Amino acid sequence: MKHYDAVVIGAGNAGLTAATALQRGGSRTLLVERHNIPGGCATSFVRGNFEFEVALHQLSGLGTEDKPFVMRKFFANLGVLDKVQFIQEHALYRLVVPGELDVTLPASWSGIRSLLQELYPAESDAIERFMLVCEKVSLESFMTMPQARRANSEAALNSMCPYFVKYGFRPAREVLDEFFSDAKLKHVLATYWLYLGVAPSMLPFSDLAVMLYAYAVFKPWHIKGGSQAMSNALVESFIEAGGEVRFNCAVQKIHTRDGRVSAVSLEGGETVSCAAVVSNASPLITFNELLDLEQPPLPIREDFKSRRMGTSAFVIYLGLDCTPQELGVTTASSFIYETPDEEQIHARMGSLEPPLGGMLTCYNLEDPSAAPPGKSQVVLVCLQYGDVWKSVKPEDYAQTKYAFAEKLIALIEKVYPKVRQYIEEVEVATPLTMMRYLNTPGGAIYGFQQSAQDSSLLRERLDAVPGLYTAGSWTTMGGFQPTYMAGESTARAVLKQLKAHKANEVAHV
Repeated sequence: MKHYDAVVIGAGNAGLTAATALQRGGSRTLLVERHNIPGGCATSFVRGNFEFEVALHQLSGLGTEDKPFVMRKFFANLGVLDKVQFIQEHALYRLVVPGELDVTLPASWSGIRSLLQELYPAESDAIERFMLVCEKVSLESFMTMPQARRANSEAALNSMCPYFVKYGFRPAREVLDEFFSDAKLKHVLATYWLYLGVAPSMLPFSDLAVMLYAYAVFKPWHIKGGSQAMSNALVESFIEAGGEVRFNCAVQKIHTRDGRVSAVSLEGGETVSCAAVVSNASPLITFNELLDLEQPPLPIREDFKSRRMGTSAFVIYLGLDCTPQELGVTTASSFIYETPDEEQIHARMGSLEPPLGGMLTCYNLEDPSAAPPGKSQVVLVCLQYGDVWKSVKPEDYAQTKYAFAEKLIALIEKVYPKVRQYIEEVEVATPLTMMRYLNTPGGAIYGFQQSAQDSSLLRERLDAVPGLYTAGSWTTMGGFQPTYMAGESTARAVLKQLKAHKANEVAHV
């Protein structure tokens, strides 16, 4: 039987960074992926003359070359920084409620402050104070929160993270209401809630604060060639370090012996022994279907009882026979609301009624190479929960899918009225598409619901089975930077365990 120090299940973002960090850290590692390409959400596909980015709208945490932030060192340590090229966006987003609101936030912290104070002079002092709180909460999250967590002391938390303690776990809506009276200003500042899929009344303020601050200060980025380029680079770095990867290879069972992970059975009948498994699959599948126990350990079952499934997405990939300028696009990311009421928009995500909020991303506005000359690559998105699509009869699926696509296009047309007339290529994905390709319950794209109750700060690691680790959006905040970092941090925990395990074996020889 072939032996590996670690087996990584799934080549999504966290699986790729976990495998690469493990192999580069000295662990003999096998990476297995059920699809024929790496990436999970971080992939692309070709239709006609267009190569469509599947999911990455904005990558955070890079900083600029002269003012680098955490992700540049992170990618350098994984051996991929020189394998990819990053494209900077110069605005965070445009928020449009036709007839009521149209504001574009620049990718600049001071620029946002100046713009909002100009637009809402009566709120000038509150804007100043609010942005200071966002900055303090963000810096505490990055710098002192990890130390406070290690100290495992309430006194240390209060001392080292006073702003986070005061504001971090409160709902974003509550904090915005505390600072501001102007409803439109609150809508502008809350816009990033659509990146995580829970309304401001449920979204932890710390998540909103960190997104606003990090994107504005460290800039939003695309990856040249799409997120597939990063996935390919990580696989290349993994293989260069001596790792072994198998595509078109599903895991059938995770085996245990004497209470800890011992082996993995692969599709085709092969079984390999290992000391550790990192699963980038959902914990629900990992513990209920892959693990060889009759039922998950009690702590896992109790954890699952208190979870809620996160949102999926309905996506239209459009290849347009026009330039971004001809379409009227002035910023890469536009959020478009039928109503400014985020609670109504969120409630509509559980139905097949016309969406009340969605977004348009134009990838070749900042990177002309993202589409053929004279054309545009545009993606339309509205978040939806997967359950409503499970009830659609198979014979009605195609008609329902394209009928809903018409509804989303109609929403986007309120701001970009020419979008329909320029369509050259179109592909539509529903939550069922996400379920099929990502192998996630309900087609969830962010794992469990991204509310305060599911924050990784309040949850213990799902480590009830020694040697079995989970990684990805199911263990942290959703999105690209968090999942990349989750894989690497999981790899560090595995390397520490492997070192201790080998030392223990030596001691008993």
